[in-house]
Amino acid sequence: MKTGFLFQGATTALAVLFISAGAAVAEPAKYPTFGKIERLDPALDKLIPADAKLEKLAEGFTWSEGPVWIRGGGYLLFSDVPKNTIFKWKEGEGITEFMKPSGYTGATPRGGEPGSNGLTVDGKGRLVLCEHGDRRIARLEKNGTKTTLADRYLGKRFNSPNDLVIKSNGDIYFTDPPYGLEGGNKSPVKELAHNGVYRVAKNGDVTLLTSELPYPNGIAFSPDEKTLYVAVSDAKAVWMAYDVKRDGTIANGRIFFDATAKTKKLPGYPDGMKVDKAGNLFATGPGGILVFNRDGKHLGTINTGEPTGNCAWGNDGSTLYITANHYLCRIRTSTRAKGF
Repeated sequence: MKTGFLFQGATTALAVLFISAGAAVAEPAKYPTFGKIERLDPALDKLIPADAKLEKLAEGFTWSEGPVWIRGGGYLLFSDVPKNTIFKWKEGEGITEFMKPSGYTGATPRGGEPGSNGLTVDGKGRLVLCEHGDRRIARLEKNGTKTTLADRYLGKRFNSPNDLVIKSNGDIYFTDPPYGLEGGNKSPVKELAHNGVYRVAKNGDVTLLTSELPYPNGIAFSPDEKTLYVAVSDAKAVWMAYDVKRDGTIANGRIFFDATAKTKKLPGYPDGMKVDKAGNLFATGPGGILVFNRDGKHLGTINTGEPTGNCAWGNDGSTLYITANHYLCRIRTSTRAKGF
């Protein structure tokens, strides 16, 4: 179903056909640009070209989140959490509604953030969702039905699974803050005393990896899967790094980067993130997308000027799609994600 979301003006209309050397060729659509690239270290120049622009693909969302590139179809999916909707964006087609409801199927109307948040695909290309309202990790099957992969720990319902990443062996790692509960930590329906980071094994067993983070949010693996990164959206705004042990649990938690001072001046907190094939971290946080090398050195920022929720690699693995508040945008890079 087509939504009412529109691109910005005629410059973002569908591709225009023109005749060249007797053949019809599609001219790429042009989108408005915004934001700026803040370069703190020359190493950023090898990751983001000097002429790179942040393109605004669509707008009008309440809070855009959880982008994922669907390689088989050549399109992007992303969540609008308050609208309980997953949207689809495809070059030349724009925005369409992909799934509603996306994360809350209850009969009682509710406010807050009920929809899906983080999205990813498994090894078979199936969509896997963090569902706030239904408080579970779910998988969309090829026939359109959903399978609950995990919704409880020790018999108690999760708070509101927020973001996730799938290890190469099929294990799902996810964060479970209280953002999807009306009232947050004070919600009367909150069953777990903690906000946790979990692993769901292929056999369905759920393991609590840590309960020490007040508001765990974005999550990602290093390319070799030996390090797990977790964003913390708290007054002490940090990205944590953990060693991943052979049994899949984590150890040796340490601060990868502390952005607390930046949150006093710039919009946003540590949130979703992705890693390129060299181990550089592209992490949403104060100001937009902060780019770190694998040693935690801040190389620069893709400044969106907006609270920025998440990002995902797409196309050939070098285009970074970004969900920034009310917007969907992208930037072309000189690096590439693992696996593309």
